[in-house]
Amino acid sequence: MSQPQSLRAAREEHRPGHALPRAFALDPAIYAYELESIWRRSWLYAGAGAQALDPGDFFSFQLGDDWILIVRGETGELHALHNSCRHRGMLICSSQSGRARRWVCPYHQWSYGLDGSLLGSGGMDDELEGGDYGLHRAAVAELGGLVFVWPGPDPEPLGGAAAQLAAALAPHGLDRAKLAHQLDYEVAANWKLVWENNRECWHCTVGHPQYVQANFDAAPDTARVRSLASARAEDHACALMAAGGQDRSAPGAIDHPEPGLFRFPTPGRWWSCNRTPLAPGFVTESLDGAPVAPTMGDFRERDVGTLRIRTVPNFWAHASSDHAVLTRLVPAGPERTLVRIQWLVDRDAVEDRDYALEQLLPFWRRTSEQDWELCERNHAGVRSPAFTPGPYSRKREYNVIAFVQWYLDRLDASARAGGVPEDRQVGEPFDRRAVVGVDGATGKRRS
Repeated sequence: MSQPQSLRAAREEHRPGHALPRAFALDPAIYAYELESIWRRSWLYAGAGAQALDPGDFFSFQLGDDWILIVRGETGELHALHNSCRHRGMLICSSQSGRARRWVCPYHQWSYGLDGSLLGSGGMDDELEGGDYGLHRAAVAELGGLVFVWPGPDPEPLGGAAAQLAAALAPHGLDRAKLAHQLDYEVAANWKLVWENNRECWHCTVGHPQYVQANFDAAPDTARVRSLASARAEDHACALMAAGGQDRSAPGAIDHPEPGLFRFPTPGRWWSCNRTPLAPGFVTESLDGAPVAPTMGDFRERDVGTLRIRTVPNFWAHASSDHAVLTRLVPAGPERTLVRIQWLVDRDAVEDRDYALEQLLPFWRRTSEQDWELCERNHAGVRSPAFTPGPYSRKREYNVIAFVQWYLDRLDASARAGGVPEDRQVGEPFDRRAVVGVDGATGKRRS
C-alpha cells in the first residue's frame, strides 16, 4: 500500500507550525494508511496485567481487522494470539474476556493450547504438524503491570522503554493491582485531535476546573508558582525516600518540578514517564485531594506526587499513591475514537470497605468527559469546508507541535521503507459495540 494521493496532497498543503489540514481528520484513505504504517507497527497498550491474573484468564484487543486474544499461560507468561483459526479462518473466540482451558474452533473443532499450539485437527485426511498450524502470534510484553502488543510484523525491540517504564512503575505495584472499574466511550473525533487535546493544557483553566485545582499544568510560569511547585516536589521527594529508599535521581523520582506540561513526544522516543508535584492540599488526584483507596505497591507514605506515563499512539496514565488511571485509545474510523478508562487499586482492597467508586471515579471521569466534549466540538469544526488551519502557539502548544511532528515523521519513515504491503486490506473491527464495565456500568458518549 503506497501513500494515497490524498495524503500526499494533504502533506503539501500542511504549513509547518500550523494545525493539520482537514483531510487528515476525515479522509478514509489516510486513515487506512495510518492503521498500517503507524498503528499495526507500534507497541500498543492493550490492557492491564490485572485482567489476566491466573492461567487461562484472557482479554481481547481489537484494532481494525486485528482481533488479538491475550491470555495468561500455564507458567504465568502472557501470549498474544490472532483470533483466526488456521483451518478456514473462523473466529476462535467471540468473548471480550473470560477464562479458557484451551481454544476450540466452533466451526470444525480444531483445538489449540493456551499458547496457540495446535492440539488436534480430527477429521483431516492427514495428520498435521502442530508446529506448522498453530495460531498466529503477536508480540506481547508486560511492563510493570501494563500489557503492550505489536499487532503487525517485525516488532521493534523495546530497548530503553522496557527498562524505564518498569523501573518507574515498580513502586506503584500495578502488577499487584486489581481492576476496580472501567468505562468505554465512543468519541466522535479523529484520534489525532484527541491526542492534540491531551498534549496541551491551555484549555484546562476553563475546560477542567477540577483538574487545575490539583495540578500545576495550567499554572502561570511565575517565580511564585515555580517556588510553590519546587516546594511540593521536595515534599514528595521526602515521602518517596521514606517509602522506598528512593534517591532523587532514581527512575520515578520527581523530575518535573515546574508549571506546564512535560515535553513529549521527543525525537526517537515513543514513550515517556515522569513524576510531577500535586498542588498543596492534594495527596492524590481526587476532587478534594484526600485519599480514595489504600496505598499501593511499596508506598507507605501518600504524598508522592503523580507518575505520568504516555506512549504514542494510544496510551496515557496517571498513578498516585493509592490508585492509577489508565486511558487507552483505539481508532474506529477517521471520525471515531474508542476510549477505555481503567481504574486500578491494590489487589487486596475491598470495594465499599477500602474504597468507594463514588470517591474513586469522579476526578478522572469528569476530566475525561470534559475532554471528549471538547474533542467532538473540535472535530465538528474541522469538518467545516471553511476550516483553515491556524498557527500553533510555541509557548502553550509546544507538545502539540511535537506530536504532529512525530506523526509526520512516522508517515515519512513508512514511505522511506516502501510503504506497507499492498495486499493488506483495512476494514472495521468485528464488533464496535461498547463493552460493559466490570461492575455493570457502561460509559457512553456525551450528547
